[in-house]
Amino acid sequence: MPKFIQNRISWIFQRLNLLANLTAENLALRHQLVVLKRNQKRPALKGRDRMFWVLLSRIWSGWRDAVVIVQPDTVVRWHKKAFKLYWKYKSRGGKRGRPRLDPEVKALVLRMADSNPLWGAPKIHGELLKLGLVTSERTVSGLLRRHRRKPPSQNWRTFIKNHMTDTVAVDFLVVPTIRFRMLYVFVILSHANRKVIHFNVTANPTAEWTAHQVIEAFPWDTTPKYLLRDRDSIYGGYFRRRVEGMEIAQVVTAYHSPWQNAYVERLKGSIRRECTDHVIIFSENHLRKILRSYFEYYNNDRTHLGIDKETPVERNISERASPSSKLIALPRVGGLHHRYKWSEAA
Repeated sequence: MPKFIQNRISWIFQRLNLLANLTAENLALRHQLVVLKRNQKRPALKGRDRMFWVLLSRIWSGWRDAVVIVQPDTVVRWHKKAFKLYWKYKSRGGKRGRPRLDPEVKALVLRMADSNPLWGAPKIHGELLKLGLVTSERTVSGLLRRHRRKPPSQNWRTFIKNHMTDTVAVDFLVVPTIRFRMLYVFVILSHANRKVIHFNVTANPTAEWTAHQVIEAFPWDTTPKYLLRDRDSIYGGYFRRRVEGMEIAQVVTAYHSPWQNAYVERLKGSIRRECTDHVIIFSENHLRKILRSYFEYYNNDRTHLGIDKETPVERNISERASPSSKLIALPRVGGLHHRYKWSEAA
């Protein structure tokens, strides 16, 4: 037999022997893996082990038949996770979204919230606008999630819109004293700018006393065209005649319909929430003094939702003269509220 053929046959047997050895070795390794899997419930795999199987699954179509230590679906899940990480890495970039709030403004918002626990996001936002600091109310609300309070909407749809500048509203507010004596506060509110025009306190309200308050509030030719009130018996015949003598038309709300006199009802709620609920009243004079202080703040300093966060008496915006200007807090109502402005110089 020629030597060439002998060499060729010998090479074939060597290849067959090599394949047989590889097959036997493969069977031996598989058996050992089965034994290991039987003795250990779940092998601990590292990140490089997972990456090996992910890469192997991409270059070898028969990988499913060879995998033993994990399920094929697990390898597929690893591949999907690697795909997400890959595209997350490719899509990385700068941060998106709104610009970050200035730390100084953030600190100021929290300072106002601490100093004025009765304020919500709308009042603080209005105060920021008066300081020349422009930000959104939604941003302020996000900083005050624990203090957020949604004020109820108070709108009268027809009459008030048509006669806003010529209408005032009147009503009584009851305040108890330290001795549980009831005091009555009579308030007159202008619809045009939400200004409290007049108030007074008494322990024994009568029609004569109430009519006299209206006369004091509108001397000479300052009388409004309409006066909005409820059907309380205090507005008796004497009151109606004196008001009609002043050529003021009275608009009376329906029974059990306080929403028809919404602005003055809102004022009464503000007086309670922002003033009298936090003070113990000793006497008429004490209550009159407290309310005088509160109404000065209410008319001159407090921003109002109904007039686009302006004040009833026009308040100028405090411009910041320089970056070194300091913020000055002016206490109002004995420190229960504050007004803020920038100092003229550092």
